Amino acid sequence: MLDLEVVPERSLGNEQWEFALGMPLAQGISILQKHCRIIKNVQVLYSEQTPLSHDLILNLTQDGIKLLFDATNQKLKYIYNYIGVHFNSQAIAPTIEQIDQSFGATHPGVYNAAEQLFHLNFRGLSFSFQLDSWNEAPKYEPNFALGLASLQIPHGAMVKKMHIYTGNNLQETRAPAMPLACFLGNIYAECVDVLRDHAGPLGLKLRLITAACGPGVMADTKVRSVERSIHFGDSCQDVLGALGSPHKVFYKSEDKMKIHSPSPHKHVPSKCNDYFFNYFTLGVDILFDSTTHLVKKFWDQIQELLGHPMEKPVVLHRSSSANNTNPFGSTFCFGLQRMIFEVMQNNHIASVTLYSAPRTTSQARPESSSSSH
Repeated sequence: MLDLEVVPERSLGNEQWEFALGMPLAQGISILQKHCRIIKNVQVLYSEQTPLSHDLILNLTQDGIKLLFDATNQKLKYIYNYIGVHFNSQAIAPTIEQIDQSFGATHPGVYNAAEQLFHLNFRGLSFSFQLDSWNEAPKYEPNFALGLASLQIPHGAMVKKMHIYTGNNLQETRAPAMPLACFLGNIYAECVDVLRDHAGPLGLKLRLITAACGPGVMADTKVRSVERSIHFGDSCQDVLGALGSPHKVFYKSEDKMKIHSPSPHKHVPSKCNDYFFNYFTLGVDILFDSTTHLVKKFWDQIQELLGHPMEKPVVLHRSSSANNTNPFGSTFCFGLQRMIFEVMQNNHIASVTLYSAPRTTSQARPESSSSSH
């Protein structure tokens, strides 16, 4: 059982790490991966048919903790904790007296007869007490003092579960803005627009958010928003200047889509491999041509399908890659206006790929004033 510190309306954690409200899903997974020897048997729960309508859940089964992430922006919405053998330490049981001593008085709680649970709410924090051993539901004494003493709760009543969230109402809570402590020198994409003209996509315009970091940074540092544009034909230096260093550089060892190319040289092996700049916090991968080192293709995560493809889709089996397990099954790739939409079996889009038209060395880069979509 983990021994963690509870900070109402903020986080659950210890000196080594913390799960902070507003934290991105990828950062939460990274913490679990780094501490896999301590935090074991983690489940990832999601809706297969309506993934954008239900929260994403990281379930720490051995520690009684559930991390619920907003399905749309994938930020930590609230923390759900089943109380085990201790609350703050192994010597302290999670009784109502301990809650009163630790957090002070609050408004009278709410009894849920269906759950047989009594909910005691603080700002950003709520406790649920198990009523199985009680002979009857707790009774209110309106004329008595306010706070915990106004409820007829037996001594030693144990906490069953705890929620950490933002605001006063758990049912109305939303994932807060990302805390400054979660940036860790990274940039995040607040919005990604496709730059287009009448022929198709020209590139991407990204609205980025970042926070300063490093020695001497003031505690009241604010999140900054900047805009950057990446176009087909940009060099590696252009992309590095706009977005900074990628989290990873991936060199392609094969191209499973090459068989669908009309080029007569599609079966001729290449002497050098194209490579990706992977920007995990942006949800964007940028493919560079191995010969010219110019931007060749973009991959970007999106949420809704645009337009109606005219041709039949190509079936993509990702399980044939080095990772031979794929819980999502095969996907369909639809081509439309120099864009490829990868659609899963639940009709949600897994990725969209933008690619440039064939270029010659004499062609100039398209004007950046083209319309965005």
